[in-house]
Formats: sequence, structure tokens, C-alpha cells
Amino acid sequence: MNRVLTSGQQRSLRFFEGEKYLVVTGLLGFVLALFCAAIAWVNGEVVAPDGNMLKAFSFNAALGLFLLSTAAIVPFSGMGSKNRIFFRWSYISIAMYSYFAETVQNYRGVNPRFVAGGTNYDVAVGSIFALVAFLLILFYLYLAVPFFRAKAYRLRPALVLGIRYAICAIMLSFAAGIWISVNEGRSVGLGGNIIWLHGLGFHALQAVPFVAWLTERRALRSSVNHRLIHLTGIFYFLGLLVIGWQTLLGHSIFEWTVLPLLAAFCFLLAFVPVILLLRKTKQLARIRSANEPNGKSLHGQ
Repeated sequence: MNRVLTSGQQRSLRFFEGEKYLVVTGLLGFVLALFCAAIAWVNGEVVAPDGNMLKAFSFNAALGLFLLSTAAIVPFSGMGSKNRIFFRWSYISIAMYSYFAETVQNYRGVNPRFVAGGTNYDVAVGSIFALVAFLLILFYLYLAVPFFRAKAYRLRPALVLGIRYAICAIMLSFAAGIWISVNEGRSVGLGGNIIWLHGLGFHALQAVPFVAWLTERRALRSSVNHRLIHLTGIFYFLGLLVIGWQTLLGHSIFEWTVLPLLAAFCFLLAFVPVILLLRKTKQLARIRSANEPNGKSLHGQ
């Protein structure tokens, strides 16, 4: 009985299912990003004394993409309706405050994270923003835990495996965000920039599940699918670790030295499955097109 139910769930579950409001909140980030870009284009990116509209642009766009990607995977978490509602509205509330703090404060010329010489209001907004950043991590852990349970894995084994790797990478991104806060800025040493580790980790939420989704649609054995997902997940995570190491040493990830080249090699290997799967798609398309005339003639007979 359980197996039949699981099969039915696997057929019916779809990306973004039941997460309309989380999707709308994510799209709002792109609208605000365009607004910030327009302000920067008209008035310049810097707003005296400490605001920067391009930073607000990148933050809103990144948070919007993160929310959309999260909304896509929530249906496969195996969480009950009450837990999903709790997570959904908690994250929407956090996102709305983050949009407000980042956009309004930069527009007013205030750095929303590191307030220097601001009013009591600015200090309060910054303090709450720090708490919100912590809650962003805490509630994502609330979402992450169910993905590592058997219930979620039974729903879509390949896809959930990819999501698990993506979640591990996201935890590295959150750690990088904490590092930025403790460091009071993204710069480390002469050329290190924590923001690269912070941003690339979040993009695992698009990259690794995409590979898992491709494997579900190709005529491959389950063991082969899992190997390809493991390959992407492991090397993407290793690439992030190498970037973190290079940054910790205070060097740019764009140097022509061992660690940046090793990181590039890891990311290249991580996307080998995409190339293999797309080639498989082309081969299947050729076979279908070659057999189509024969099929038609047989049908005509």
C-alpha cells in the first residue's frame, strides 16, 4: 500500500506546487532589483554617505532567485501541510523585511548591515537585519532536515539526492555570510572576497538539482543516474571548499595559481554530467527521427 501511494505521489508532485506566495515573493525581488538598477542608472550607484544602489540591486535579485529556487523544491521535502505553511510564511516575512532594509536603507544612504554614524532608527534596522539573517539560516535548516529523511527520498530519489547536495552547499554559503558579518565586510587580505563563496554556494540550488532532473528524463539505470548526481554534487562542493581556502588566505580567486585553477577544474568536472546527458538527449532524438518514417509506413500498412 505504501509503495502504491509513493508512486502516485511521485507522479503528481511538481515543482512550485502549492508555493504560489513564495514564488510571488521571489519575483518581487526582481522587481525591486530593477527599481534599484534604475535609480543607479539615473543618479549613480553611490548614495552618500554609505548607500549603494547596485549592492541593493544584487541583493534583491539574489534573494529573489534563492526564494524561487526554494519554492521549486519545497514540494519534494515530504513535509506536512502545517510544517510547509509555517516555513512558507516565516520565510516570506524574513524576505520582506530583508527587501525593505536593503532597498530603503541604501536609498537613504545608509549601509543596512554596518551602520556608521546613523540614527537610532538606522541602528535598530541594522540590528533587526542581523537577527533576520540568523533566522534565514535557522528556518532553512527547518526545511533542510526533512530532505534527509527516507520519506522525501522515496518521493523522487534522484531529485532529492541532488537537493541534498545543494543544501550542503547552501550551508557553506550561510557560513560565508556569517564570516562576512564577523569580518565586518567581504574583503580578506589583499585580494580575498568572501562574496564569491557566498554567492556560488547558493547557485548549487539550481545546478545540482538540474542535473538530477535531467537524469530522471533519460533512459539510464538508477545506479548510473546516482553516480552522475554524486559526481556533480561532490565536485561542486569541493570547488566551493577550494574557493573558501583561497579566500581565507587573502587571495583573489581570479589569480593564475594552484587553488583557483583547482577550483575551476572541480566546477568543470561538476558539469560533465550535463554534457553527457545532453549528448544522450541528442542521440535519442536522432533515433526517434530515424524511426519515425518507418513507424508511419507500418501504420499505413
